[in-house]
Amino acid sequence: MGIFGRRNDSTATVAATNPALAALTGDYTIDAAHTTIGFTARHAMVTNVKGSFVDFTGSLHLDGTDPARSTATLDIVMDSVDTGSADRDGHLKSADFFDTEQFPAMTFRSTRAEAAGGDDYRISGDLTIKGVTKPVTIDLEFNGSATDPFGNERVGFEGKAEILRSEWDLTWNAALETGGVLVSDKIKLNFDISAIRNAA
Repeated sequence: MGIFGRRNDSTATVAATNPALAALTGDYTIDAAHTTIGFTARHAMVTNVKGSFVDFTGSLHLDGTDPARSTATLDIVMDSVDTGSADRDGHLKSADFFDTEQFPAMTFRSTRAEAAGGDDYRISGDLTIKGVTKPVTIDLEFNGSATDPFGNERVGFEGKAEILRSEWDLTWNAALETGGVLVSDKIKLNFDISAIRNAA
């Protein structure tokens, strides 16, 4: 049993009698300097292109005595996309893809959290891109908690999800002469999150 979990009589009892778990209850702010929000797309059917977002804010509420009450929010500035290529980043920001002038932010708001066994969890919620909101489920691994040398209480998670970008009206593509398309519809999302507990 860990941070996130589906409430039932047994998990509630375990949570209530586990001081280490209960001690993590609180509100946390995602530390952008030590967090990566990334994505991977298949390019030209033969290779993967990876990118990330540099500018974002987020928060977690962890409830160690009733884990199903845990929540997460994330707000991403779409203009901060970085794939290592200025030309590609410019195309992603254009109306062909994110249309960042009209839709400057991507957001996630959790709606449910549940245990998946061991240190594995799932958090489901509403992902909004380009004005379109669809449900998405993120598989998470809890990496633990620690107090850093500056006295910050931290928790860490790794997460992943897969989406079809066409479901968020991200449909631009180009056909290849050899068959297939330039950009895959399936996008892999990757999260490596460090969050700092808010001061009481």
